[in-house]
Amino acid sequence: MKRSRNVKIVATLGPASETYETIRALHEAGADVFRLNMSHGSHPEIAEKHKIIRQVERDLDSPIAILADLQGPKLRVGVFANGAEELEEGAKFRLDLDEAEGDAARVCLPHPEIFQALEPGAHLLVNDGKIRLVVDACGPDFADCTVETGGTISNRKGVNVPDVVLPLAALSEKDRADLEFVCNLGVDWLALSFVQRAKDVYEARTLADGRAAVLSKIEKPQAVEDFEAILDASDGIMVARGDLGVELPVAAVPPIQKRLVRKCRAAAKPVIVATQMLESMIESPMPTRAEVSDVATAIYEGADAVMLSAESAAGQYPVQAVQTMDKVAIEVEADPTYTQIIAASRSAKGTTVADGIVAAAREIAEKTEIKAICCFTQSGTTALLTARERPGVPIIAMTPVSATARRLCLSWGCHCVMTPELDRFKGAVVNAARAARAGGYAGDSDQIVVTAGVPFNVPGTTNILRIAPCDERLIYSTDPE
Repeated sequence: MKRSRNVKIVATLGPASETYETIRALHEAGADVFRLNMSHGSHPEIAEKHKIIRQVERDLDSPIAILADLQGPKLRVGVFANGAEELEEGAKFRLDLDEAEGDAARVCLPHPEIFQALEPGAHLLVNDGKIRLVVDACGPDFADCTVETGGTISNRKGVNVPDVVLPLAALSEKDRADLEFVCNLGVDWLALSFVQRAKDVYEARTLADGRAAVLSKIEKPQAVEDFEAILDASDGIMVARGDLGVELPVAAVPPIQKRLVRKCRAAAKPVIVATQMLESMIESPMPTRAEVSDVATAIYEGADAVMLSAESAAGQYPVQAVQTMDKVAIEVEADPTYTQIIAASRSAKGTTVADGIVAAAREIAEKTEIKAICCFTQSGTTALLTARERPGVPIIAMTPVSATARRLCLSWGCHCVMTPELDRFKGAVVNAARAARAGGYAGDSDQIVVTAGVPFNVPGTTNILRIAPCDERLIYSTDPE
């Protein structure tokens, strides 16, 4: 399905968007990727959503990426005898392993690994940081704290520990079961929650065993510090600003977002900016001006995708939220300032033949009347390198591998087209010209850039660049076999 923009839209599915009619409407409105949140829903419910997405894909003949977001280790306090207590600033409060119901002086924190890592002076954040505790003294089964910021603490509220690396496995038993289930189901991307270090990613990659690409969610200070290694281990990144804004000062999040987006682009790996992008549209058909500006900023920065969470999963206006993102993206990308920013942030990376080919393709396309860059790709690498260039013309990613086409739905500017396996370069050029015409990217009198690799159907062999006419008669009369 042809889009009038390059940035992609990720829409989370939930109670507000679980029927065929709504999921189809979301895709037609602009959703390129559907996120399945494994924190909510049983395996049968997840399987049903997956089935519907694939049905929409077939009905519209349009590749769709499915991202399964693993829950990760959730840290929560226990329960209170009264259901909730009010903690006053300056008061003393204990966290321990005692399973007895809590009161105004203490509550159970059933995570011994937290106590193993804590040190005096460390902070504990409860209920998305609304309550802040500082550790005065701690042992293997307790932490005595002073309340820095008071508030109401209630049953099973989440706990963040920003100051220390926790000795937690990145994948809980639930995550492992979920990972195996969704990989067998056939998702395209796995999102890992609360990644702290690169070895967390390698563990997931081993379990996925190539069945899905692995995307790391950056939502902890430790992940920001070890970002280079995490990026190297990952196929993609999500800047998950919700927990990141809890564990770090909120003022630190925007510059971190900008740095991470640029590093991902330089590495030719897709990056999603997520959380609270159009939060008010959960209940309102109109976003705030600040939210629109937030979405626009992520697009100006060069993000591959922007994401809707509760807006599309549980909101009252899921389709309108996608339409709003689509309109903002189209408006931003039409702004000459956007083109200037994207060009100014382009940095030469890589020394391979493929790097040179895609850089030349972008240069030629922007300086002539070329209408599109058609890249043949087996694994998706050539399309990712082309997307890194952020060319001013559409990228038509042509592949015989359905998994590659779906994964590339997350990447900036990639319009994915399935093509049969080819063994002749002339056949590739003809297929590229047909795809450009059929998609409305070019007409008979136009020209396109075609990149491919010989021998065909071998990943990592991009070594040909051809300026080709879209008129097939000219191709057959001028192109070599």
